Amino acid sequence: MEKGNHSEVTEFILSGLTDGPELQIPLFVVFLLIYVITLVGNGGMILLITIDPRLHTPMYFFLCNLSFCDLCFSSIISPKMLLNFLAERKSISYSACAVQLYLCIISADVECLLLAVMAYDRYVAICNPLHYTVTMSRQLCKQLVVGVYALGFVDSMIHTCFTFRLSFCSSNIINHFFCDIPPLLALSCSDIHINEIVMFAFTWCIQVISFVPVLLSYVYIISTILKIRSAEGRRKAFSTCSFHLTVVVLFYGIPLFLYLRSPSSYSMDIDKVALVFYTLVIPMLNPLIYSLRNKEVKDALRRAMNKLLTNS
Repeated sequence: MEKGNHSEVTEFILSGLTDGPELQIPLFVVFLLIYVITLVGNGGMILLITIDPRLHTPMYFFLCNLSFCDLCFSSIISPKMLLNFLAERKSISYSACAVQLYLCIISADVECLLLAVMAYDRYVAICNPLHYTVTMSRQLCKQLVVGVYALGFVDSMIHTCFTFRLSFCSSNIINHFFCDIPPLLALSCSDIHINEIVMFAFTWCIQVISFVPVLLSYVYIISTILKIRSAEGRRKAFSTCSFHLTVVVLFYGIPLFLYLRSPSSYSMDIDKVALVFYTLVIPMLNPLIYSLRNKEVKDALRRAMNKLLTNS
């Protein structure tokens, strides 16, 4: 399709992580292993929480949604990335690129906001334990999750619409392993000033909505824990939120580092490494963090295995 003196792009080429042909097979094996661990870990976590009545609590309800989000996030990127390691032509259609971008932003937003909801849950559990079951009612938990997904859908729609209203007519080679906003803006031959403003504004909005509750919750949580007189009491109180705090430390900061800059300051090699960690490694680590360090999850897994062995 012609537009002015330019040929409009109908597909994109993903350059991937590296151009070295000798690295394609080793990287395929590494990321296939990461993806399989992600599927087994998050799928297992969802199944375990679903079948074990003792895990039907607000904290594990949110954790189940977090595992679902991680599963989706990795599955949006990994299959195409793995295919491109083996393919000679690493193309993705215009529409598939738009869908991938839309789903990636939803997944990132939902995970970010879910961590804020989980921080509030830990705040209520530690700072107001007597009112926990009343405050974190089943209805409120469902409303919070619905609100999280709604915000993610709206934010993603805005970003995707603003990105794909642009013309891509100078090149169709995306210097990345998936469709993301910064490399797409770098390809556009349109004025991207409005897109930069939208990206900064809405990224700040999501980060503030999610990070401020996390920060305030942990200020109150730490303050409450320090007031506990016994060392054993402090240890038990901290253990209930240590898994979530570990995930928070891993998760936040990378979106700020990646998006709150202008396209002229990008270093794509650094961005790729950071986004591999953010989109593929963290979804793999989350279920491991929550399962290996969580006695309730380990006990539930032990009960499930014993039941399976007994039935067989």
